[in-house]
Amino acid sequence: MAQASRSLARELALLTLGQVSDKKKSTHPPALEDLLLAALTTLHGHMQDSLERSAQDLLMAEQEALESELGARELSNARDHLRLGLEKAEQVLNRLSAVLDLPRLLLAAEQEQVRSHCLSLAAAVQDHRATLDQQLDGVMEGWRLTRLPQVDRNILRLAAAELTVLDTPVAVVCNEAVNLANAYSDKEGRRRINGILRRFTAAQLAPTEA
Repeated sequence: MAQASRSLARELALLTLGQVSDKKKSTHPPALEDLLLAALTTLHGHMQDSLERSAQDLLMAEQEALESELGARELSNARDHLRLGLEKAEQVLNRLSAVLDLPRLLLAAEQEQVRSHCLSLAAAVQDHRATLDQQLDGVMEGWRLTRLPQVDRNILRLAAAELTVLDTPVAVVCNEAVNLANAYSDKEGRRRINGILRRFTAAQLAPTEA
């Protein structure tokens, strides 16, 4: 499978895992196929909402620009209006960039190889989650995995599962985890994920290098 397809599978696996709350305890957990379907349904809804918000914001940005041109009597007021309009337009463009990326995931989910790899990744996390969480807790340095946002926990779990269960090369795992963190976490989350993953990989490699 091409690297791009593997990256898409990881992204879908992350979204699939995000359909289950860590706080929910069930003797009959939903099938991963159902979780993947729920993730795709969520993406559809997110795409529609984001496009509607973007359309509204574009109208507002256009109005701000029009007011700066026609309604402002002083140069300073005109500049303020124009600055606000440009800021709003920039926010719209950033949101649209994220929204336009969603069809790539939706289409990729129909590809059998991507779908199969996505479910394999999600299964590796689900089947070994207790062990993975314990191993990650061991390198948290005063924190607990449960204190992190769910998306950060699942990014780390995916990385840990690929390293310890699926034997994916360390460089690939770290690079993909960084990409997921850049897309789905915030600045503080990205910094924390990098630190935890660095300590985790060092702990995993230590016995081999001894």
